[in-house]
Amino acid sequence: MRLLHTSDWHIGRTFHGHDLLDDQWRVLSELAELVRAERVDVVLVSGDLYDRSVPSGEAVRLCVDVLERIRDAGARLVVTPGNHDSPQRVGAFAEFAAAGGLHLHTRTSRLHEPTVLEDEHGPVAFYGIPYLEPDPARQVLRSTSAPGAAEQDIGRDHPSVLGEAMNRVRAELAGRPAARSVVLAHAFVTGGEASDSERNIAVGGVDRVPAAVFDGVDYAALGHLHGPQRVSELVRYSGSPLAYSFSEAGQRKSVWLVELGAEGVSEVRRHELPVPRELATVEGTLEGLLNDPDHEAFTECYVSATVTDETRPQDGMRRLQQRFPHAVHMDWRPAGGRAGAALRYSEAVRGRDERQIVRDFVANCRGGDPSESERALLDRALSDVRASEVRE
Repeated sequence: MRLLHTSDWHIGRTFHGHDLLDDQWRVLSELAELVRAERVDVVLVSGDLYDRSVPSGEAVRLCVDVLERIRDAGARLVVTPGNHDSPQRVGAFAEFAAAGGLHLHTRTSRLHEPTVLEDEHGPVAFYGIPYLEPDPARQVLRSTSAPGAAEQDIGRDHPSVLGEAMNRVRAELAGRPAARSVVLAHAFVTGGEASDSERNIAVGGVDRVPAAVFDGVDYAALGHLHGPQRVSELVRYSGSPLAYSFSEAGQRKSVWLVELGAEGVSEVRRHELPVPRELATVEGTLEGLLNDPDHEAFTECYVSATVTDETRPQDGMRRLQQRFPHAVHMDWRPAGGRAGAALRYSEAVRGRDERQIVRDFVANCRGGDPSESERALLDRALSDVRASEVRE
């Protein structure tokens, strides 16, 4: 049986305010072509189909279209929700969807109940563990202990609830001695490397789970971290299909192709995904960025620029976008740093009139004094404020 492991689609996400639906469609629809070319039997999606718990209509339509294309290409799907998803929304009509080859594992109380699929070597049990928010998951797990079992306390952190979840998976799997096993989970596993675009899931300062929690299964298909990586040979993150922060600029986005033989995993291959638009970071004075021929290669990239002018450039982003139409972020960091030590507010305003305070505020924000026309505008605004106070 051949599996395709993917996760963290985050459909509906924006990139510094830029709509990514077209980019997401271009990459995710490629998965259907990969399923067809590689004769993939099952596609695993380990959480975060959407970027928010209440996705837009456009995001839902895109997700449904992608899932349909994958199914039409010949693969069945096993899906779990991540920390960005609403389990109730993702799991709606799960029983009906399973009849069409889409298996949605969204309920904490039923995480030990696998989807069992067959190949020429026998059964493969797929266990989907939805993202486990520690306290709610703890309550559900405590209330759904096996009949007659002594109530066992479960800690209020990620290692405790995921550890209990995996204990239940292993107990169920013990009754299937002939089955190979795959677990989908959405968590931060020790040994993984984070990016800037993942939402913090720490509870009480504890977010990481030891990789040993997945001992006893043939393959753990993880989601949450956006960089493709191997925690161990059989515990892997596929990463997100697109870059969602500039910290991911050096990553080559990909999926894992996992071959299950008679004895378990026989091969794992990495397949790189297309890049709709590259990311680039540039630094220098605004005039240098606008005119340096070395930056010509970045004109079609998403660009994050650090401008080093001593004074904050006026209309900096607009001017950058004249050369880099897809510039999405600009940071101002004067080359020499701001002159003078920062003063406490009470010291900064002592002995100064309102006009000087306002002018100094503008100078501090921009790194340079306001122009003559700007000073006149500020003075006029102060006069209007004083006049309104007199009328009141």
